[in-house]
Amino acid sequence: MAKDKKGFILYCDLQYTINKLTDEQAGKLFKHILSYVNDEDPVAEDLITEIAFEPIKQQLKRDLVKFEDTKVKRSEAGKAGANKRWQTEANDSKRIQTITKIAVKDNVKVKDKVNIYRRFAHLSITQDEFEKLKEQYSEEQINDTLDQIENYAKNKAYKSLYLTAKKWLDKNNPKPKDEPFKFPWQ
Repeated sequence: MAKDKKGFILYCDLQYTINKLTDEQAGKLFKHILSYVNDEDPVAEDLITEIAFEPIKQQLKRDLVKFEDTKVKRSEAGKAGANKRWQTEANDSKRIQTITKIAVKDNVKVKDKVNIYRRFAHLSITQDEFEKLKEQYSEEQINDTLDQIENYAKNKAYKSLYLTAKKWLDKNNPKPKDEPFKFPWQ
């Protein structure tokens, strides 16, 4: 049989031969067929199995040749289709350069060291971001808010600890309203 071929065809007219055999002989023939198609080079145990197997063997060989021809034709058709796809639209029909061997090399080196103030799960806040928050809020308020975010069950949805903390701090610590805005002419 062919390498990497997973199946084979048994034809219905084989039934007439099988019906003339006993169940034991038919079982031996079937096992012999399976051994043959799995490239085990079986040797027939008796003359009946050998005689019944010979026409099956010849048909399997014809089918294998047909399979190999079909496989080659399909491979060529696939290559032709790929070539046609990558040709230019012009009438000269010259192939354009194939794009199968394009390699991209990109080296990225990050040397900036980031000072992390606090990190948990997938979120972190840098020292610089913490200092920005400290301009408006006390360290205690910020740390309490970070604790609340850390303990919040749905914190996996957040992308930025800084933005989340800023939003929570604004919500929980409203700024006192100063005097109403006065226009310069007032």
